[in-house]
Amino acid sequence: MENKSSKFLFWLLGIYAVLFAILAVNPIDRKTWFAENLTVWIILAVILAFYAYKIRFSKTAYAFMFVLIYLHTIGGHYTFALVPFDWFTNFFGFSRNHYDRIAHFSVGFYAFGIAEWLYMKKMVTNKFLLFTYPVFLVATIAMTYELVEWIYAAKASSVADAMAYLGSQGDVWDAQKDMLADTLGAIFATGIFFTIRNLWTKKLEK
Repeated sequence: MENKSSKFLFWLLGIYAVLFAILAVNPIDRKTWFAENLTVWIILAVILAFYAYKIRFSKTAYAFMFVLIYLHTIGGHYTFALVPFDWFTNFFGFSRNHYDRIAHFSVGFYAFGIAEWLYMKKMVTNKFLLFTYPVFLVATIAMTYELVEWIYAAKASSVADAMAYLGSQGDVWDAQKDMLADTLGAIFATGIFFTIRNLWTKKLEK
């Protein structure tokens, strides 16, 4: 099973490499491209560091992890506010591009891997804590990331660069809504984990 998940991880990395190579050509804003991809590279470095230290996850966990990586790589090319996402905007009648909200929701998908690790290592034996800890951890990381975004924007060389990186599209509550999207994604992913493991109806293994 571990061998299958390892092969799957390298397939996901291969897809990322192709996507990155294509979208590294002529991005809309090179500074924003670098800043957004730096986030992706840090995430990939953490995943590979875990792998090097023999901390492996299931294929489902890896699939969840790479949703954000792919979405963020696309967002880096266009800037999140300018990703061609009109079909979604028009379908729901939104007044702004919500691609960044979808990406933030996918941040929460990492809660699946966190819950899986805690469960497999038997670090948590209480279902309530197993559900809430991954959600709270993602929410904390989301808050920290918004602070990093704010600091980067404050130090940007121009207002245009700052706004391209933030992608707030004029919404003064953008940071709070992003954090909410992250948290809702974490609740969704942890719920999927509990459903797959049937933890709603049975006790954790001792």
